[in-house]
Amino acid sequence: MKIRSLGLVAYEPTWRAMQAFTRSRDATTGDELWLLQHPPVFTLGLAGRDAHVLAPGDIPVVRTDRGGQVTYHAPGQLVAYALLDLKRLGIGVRELVRRLEQAAIEVLAGYGLAGERIPGRPGVYVDGRKIAAVGLRVARGCSYHGLALNVDLALEPFGRIDPCGYPGLESTSLAAMGVRDSIESVQQRLAAALRRALAAEAVLA
Repeated sequence: MKIRSLGLVAYEPTWRAMQAFTRSRDATTGDELWLLQHPPVFTLGLAGRDAHVLAPGDIPVVRTDRGGQVTYHAPGQLVAYALLDLKRLGIGVRELVRRLEQAAIEVLAGYGLAGERIPGRPGVYVDGRKIAAVGLRVARGCSYHGLALNVDLALEPFGRIDPCGYPGLESTSLAAMGVRDSIESVQQRLAAALRRALAAEAVLA
């Protein structure tokens, strides 16, 4: 799996690049993991409802083709896009979600935080607050979009939406939980955790 560190990149061109990569790949194309940050943007998934965007203000809203509802991206949030051949890996969407969540849980554990899943609500939570979101698209047996982990960003814009369609759902970040580490260091940890979690032979708790 090739890991690409893209830095701070606009949302829509990156999404279109994922679509193009997925359309052009074949059975011999290697999998890729894109690690990056986005400028401030709200994104509405395929199940997203305008009613869940409460007061976007000057932050743009983009309708996209991932699963799920509305979420927020901004600098200080680490995004990992998983461009994988699921047929070759031998896993389905539900298992991919579980593996992405497990990687985030592993990173959190490295900082002494207990990340957990909540049944029926994809993502990872700490003390009931959402710290990582998962949203995916699968086309021709291949995935794109992925995982967003809140590292050190202003949390106020999450209050302008119903995160993932849940009114009143609180969000948190590593910084808000007392973790002082650079996003570059967190990225290295997440890349290693994702490499382990996404290996074909991975056996996860």
